[in-house]
Amino acid sequence: MDTPANVETDAVSVRSPLLVLAGLLVPVLVVAFGLLYLFPDSGAELFAWPINPLMSSMMLGATYLGGAYFFVVVLLSRQWRHVWLGFLPITAFAGTLGIATLLHWDRFAHDRWAFSVWTLLYFSVPLLLPLLWYRNQQQTAESGMDREGRLPQESRWAFGLLGGVLTVAAVLLLAVPDVMIAAWPWTLTPLTARVMAAMFILPGLVGLSIAYDGGWSSAGYLLQAQAISILLMLAAVYVARDDFDWAHAASWLFTGGMSLILLLIGYTILARRS
Repeated sequence: MDTPANVETDAVSVRSPLLVLAGLLVPVLVVAFGLLYLFPDSGAELFAWPINPLMSSMMLGATYLGGAYFFVVVLLSRQWRHVWLGFLPITAFAGTLGIATLLHWDRFAHDRWAFSVWTLLYFSVPLLLPLLWYRNQQQTAESGMDREGRLPQESRWAFGLLGGVLTVAAVLLLAVPDVMIAAWPWTLTPLTARVMAAMFILPGLVGLSIAYDGGWSSAGYLLQAQAISILLMLAAVYVARDDFDWAHAASWLFTGGMSLILLLIGYTILARRS
């Protein structure tokens, strides 16, 4: 794992409750990744609801692996300056999935263990995570937090712009799914449209947060986690290419947009190292 800056002791460390939560979430997210990305056809029988088509399943799985990477960083780094920026976007992701669950309760397979895990996560994490984040931030306010470098100004503007676009798309997917379904490059239902909203709100708020903060120490690991998810999503586009209507401009817009974000992340990392 590549450290975004020189290794040194930070005055502010991640508090134990957050470490415990991270330790619990990592295996859950890795199993969900395996189920949805590596064996997506099994989701119809094993997941919290019969998720399809292939692209929707693999995209959610890709998001889970990026999340698992982030929480591994929390456990290994334990330095608040490296991870503090990621918790509120993750809260929004989990909260959006909680809302989707309540709005489409009848679409879930209530007798499956995966549904029990799903509801436990998305009804508890949106409450626990911001509380634990706030307690750690109070500690930061008392002792200060070291900064390590700044992102290129052009990267900050680009992340802010892309973050804004993704956040608006997420709000539309959540609020007016039928409108977005009609324009989407592969088949969505109202439930999967709102799940897609969670997958867009996460990178959207990450982009806005990085643009606002502008520090490399805060952004480095988040960019690595996002790069993992986007690489997997682009691989899923190829694997699930039959799910797309390639005569539809939205298919190329989605693929090009994901590629553009990956290139921006690569540029930002290379600019830091040069």
